[in-house]
Amino acid sequence: MTASSAPIRGQKFSSAPPAWREHAEEALIPPLVALLVALICGDLLILSYGQSPAAVYRLLLEGTWGNAYGFGQVLYKATTLAFTGLAVSFGLRAGLFNIGGESQLAAGGFAAALTGLALPVGTPLILALPLCMIAAGFAGGVVGAVPAYLKTRFGAHEVIVTIMLNFIVLALLNWFIAGHLHVPETLHTPEIHAGVLPRLSDINPTFHGSAANLALIVAILVAVAVWFYLFRARGGYDLRAVGLQPDAAEYGGISVGRVWLRALTFSGVIAGMGGINYVLGYKHYYEDGFASGAGFLGIAVALVGRNHPFGVLLAAFFFATLSQGGLAIHAFVPKQMMDVLQGVVIIAVAMSVPEVTRVLRSARRRSDA
Repeated sequence: MTASSAPIRGQKFSSAPPAWREHAEEALIPPLVALLVALICGDLLILSYGQSPAAVYRLLLEGTWGNAYGFGQVLYKATTLAFTGLAVSFGLRAGLFNIGGESQLAAGGFAAALTGLALPVGTPLILALPLCMIAAGFAGGVVGAVPAYLKTRFGAHEVIVTIMLNFIVLALLNWFIAGHLHVPETLHTPEIHAGVLPRLSDINPTFHGSAANLALIVAILVAVAVWFYLFRARGGYDLRAVGLQPDAAEYGGISVGRVWLRALTFSGVIAGMGGINYVLGYKHYYEDGFASGAGFLGIAVALVGRNHPFGVLLAAFFFATLSQGGLAIHAFVPKQMMDVLQGVVIIAVAMSVPEVTRVLRSARRRSDA
C-alpha cells in the first residue's frame, strides 16, 4: 500500500449509505410504488370504458389543480383529512389503532357549534375562535379518552371500542340535533355568528365559491406541533418507544399505560379540532352526517403519509385531489374509479408500514394468549 493510498489515522470508511438517505428511501419508495401501481390499475380501468387514460388524467388535473375553484375544494377536503390523518398517525406511533376519528371529528364540530351559539353576537374573533377550537379539541379528547381508559384499566382493545363509540357518539349527536337543537325541516343547528373563520375567497377573490378557509393554516400548525412533540420532546420519545416495543419501554421505566392514555386522548383532540373546518370555516353550523367517511379515510391518509406529520399533509392533499377529481371525470368514467384507486394505494402502502405490522402482530399475540 502506498503512502497516498494509506488511510488517515482516525478516518472511518463505510460503504453504507448515509442514515438520512436510508430514512428518505424508506419513507418515499413505498408510496411511490403504490402510486405507480394505482396508475397502472387506473389505466386499465379507463381503457375498459373505451376512454384515453391521458385525456381522463388531463381532465382530472384541470378540474383540481387547473382552476382556483377546484384547487380550493382540494384544499378544503385536504384540511379535514389532515386532521383525521394526524389523529390516526399519532395513535399508531404509540402502537394504537384509533378507528374512532369519525365520532371524534363529529363531537369536535358539535362542541365548536355549541360554543359559537353560546357566545354573544359581536364577540371578537381573537376571543371566539380560540374558545371554539378549545371546545372542539376538548370534545374530541373526551371521546378519545374513553377507549384509552378502558384499554389501560381493563385491557379492552382500542379498535373494538373506538368502532363501537362511532355508533354511540354519532347516534347521540343525531338524537340531540333532531330532538332539541335544529332548524325546522333540517338536521343542522342554527347558524353561528361568533368564531367564524374567514374563507380564502375573502383574501383572494379567485377562490370564489370554494369552501377553502383558514382552518388549513390551523391544520399545518397542528402538524408542526405534532412533529415537534414526537421528535423533539421527551413525551414523544416515550410514545415512540412504547410503539416500537412496549415491554422494553416498561422495563426502561416508561409507564406504558400512561403513554397509551395520553396517546389516544391527544389523538381524539386532534381529530376533534378538525370539526372547525366544516363548522367554523364552511357552513357555520353543525350538520348531522358532515363527518361521514372522513375518519376512516384518515386511516388511509396516515398510512400513505407513513405516520409522519408532514407526510400526512401530503397524503391528505393527494386523497383530496382524487376525491375532487372524481367529480371532474364522471362524464367519462364513473367517479367511483377514484375510490378503487384509493383502495389500491391503501393496500399497497399498508403492507409496508411498520407501525401497522407491529399493531397487527401485537393483536395476534394477545388473541393467542
